[in-house]
Amino acid sequence: MKISVITPVYNAEKYITQAVESALQFEEVCEVILIEDKSPDNALQVCIELAEKHDRVKLYQHPDKGNHGAGATRNLGLEKATGDIIAFLDADDYFLPNRFDAEKELFKNPNVEGVYGAIGVHYYSEKAKEQYYNLFEDRLTTVYKKHHPKDVFPGQMHMRGAFGLFSLDALTIRRESLNKMSPFFKTHLRLHQDTEFLFRLSYYLDLYPGILDKAVAVRGVHEDNRITKVDSGKINPATTRVLLWREVNKWSENEDTIPEEIKTHIKRMHRSFEIAIAPTFKKWGMIAKYLVTDYPSIRSGLFNINFRKDLF
Repeated sequence: MKISVITPVYNAEKYITQAVESALQFEEVCEVILIEDKSPDNALQVCIELAEKHDRVKLYQHPDKGNHGAGATRNLGLEKATGDIIAFLDADDYFLPNRFDAEKELFKNPNVEGVYGAIGVHYYSEKAKEQYYNLFEDRLTTVYKKHHPKDVFPGQMHMRGAFGLFSLDALTIRRESLNKMSPFFKTHLRLHQDTEFLFRLSYYLDLYPGILDKAVAVRGVHEDNRITKVDSGKINPATTRVLLWREVNKWSENEDTIPEEIKTHIKRMHRSFEIAIAPTFKKWGMIAKYLVTDYPSIRSGLFNINFRKDLF
């Protein structure tokens, strides 16, 4: 098993060394691919030094050396990868020593196209913990029990709260299986492109549970996380999520084998976020319309905290 670890690097000079070294601890990791995305800090220089120090660290930038976002950056990493297995690691996160314990056994089965596990959380400062503990707490981000691969996509769509979540840091994919997907990451989504990717991935690939009861990787939380900027109000969460669900809805409409009940659920999630961000005069018109034509869309919205915030 030869693993390529893909790490997009942006504004992460404080954290990237820890991330790289956490990946290099595994002899199965044949390369750590750093894609530097025009960071405003000193991350490029740190990456250069890491590439000079470690033979398995490979450093790339976009051809124009510009900033293209996490989606395009991960796509470039996928282009450059040479391993037969792909893993992802964000530059401010890190792997734990058990990261690939389950994968070593599971990938012996050729039917296993991907494996997902659990991730923990680490607060890099007391300020970050005070500010974002309510969001992440100290809990695992995980799927709560082992499911058959065919149940992973419906579980994420219908029962995300009850089913649980997995993240890129704890995802390992057979590289050849990715050929079932095109494109990989949607580059026009500046946020939530990883969530959209995971939705489609769980539809096209057979994903198996790895270690779910303990962390295999750790999410680093600090004041500059993309997700914390959304949570702090600098970016409207409903606005970013309506773009996500619009994209998922567009995709699902073109997939004939997605069950109609799941397509309907996706459409209603999209509508509920559209209502949440609509101007007040338009919002109430949309609510009146859907109360008559599609009441479940309104019900979906009422379970959506951003919908309720913007509505009342």
